[in-house]
Formats: sequence, structure tokens, C-alpha cells
Amino acid sequence: MSSENTVDQALVRSLADILNETNLAEIEVEQGDMRIRLSRQSQYVQAAAPAPVQFSAPAPTSAPSEASRAAEDEVDLSNAVPSPMVGTAYMSPEPGAAPFISVGTKVAAGQTLLIIEAMKTMNQIPAPKAGTVKQILVTDAQPVEFGEPLVIVE
Repeated sequence: MSSENTVDQALVRSLADILNETNLAEIEVEQGDMRIRLSRQSQYVQAAAPAPVQFSAPAPTSAPSEASRAAEDEVDLSNAVPSPMVGTAYMSPEPGAAPFISVGTKVAAGQTLLIIEAMKTMNQIPAPKAGTVKQILVTDAQPVEFGEPLVIVE
């Protein structure tokens, strides 16, 4: 095996330590052509292609009414923007500031929809296309998983 194809075991151990210290479910790092993803066993399934995903989200901390739960089950996720990482979603650039978007907001491709904090880094999540925000599927400061639908833009 050439040195190009060997995995840096110290890097893997370091990432595993970060995973344990932060209680993250998953961590992924890319360096050049190498990509390393460490994951704890979880109930989530990762789709390989960006196909529409029928998703049953974990129950939020405040129990929604039966009517709102039924409405969530019928959500069309074909235009959902998925989370590209595990972290905490924030709807505004800083506490107390106006949110980036609300339902009905017209967005341009590349416009920031929300921020996901992962490993103390704030990652802006851009709109993949121009359109109108039809639904916001996460709340401020909510933990999110990789692939979890965040916002529907049509």
C-alpha cells in the first residue's frame, strides 16, 4: 500500500476524541482527496443521492398538538434543504437578531437560510436555488443530524 492510500491513524483517533468530548453523533473531515467520516450508531439513515426523503423527525422537547403532528407527517420534502452536517441550527446571526428567513420570504440562490454550529464553527447554510420559503422545519437552537430536512424552498 502506498503512503498516499494510508489513513492517518492519529487523525482518526483525534476525530474520535472530538466525537466523544462533544457528544456529536457524527464527524466528517476532508483533506484533499481523502475523506474520513466517524459516526456513532444511530437510528438515522443517510441517503446517497439527494432524492426526496420521507423523514420521521425525533419528537421535539415541547409536545406539539395532534393536528400539527398530522400536518408534519404530510409535508412534501422534495424541495427540502437537508442539513449538510451534525450540529445546532440557529435561525439568526446572533442572539436577539432578526432571523435570516421566515415563511414567505423570497430567497436568492446562495442566500443564507440559517446557521449550523458544528465544533464551535458557524456554518452558513445557503439556499440551493431561488424561491420562496414555504416551511421551516427546525427551531432556533435545535440539534440537527446530517441529512435532516431544515427548510422547504419552492
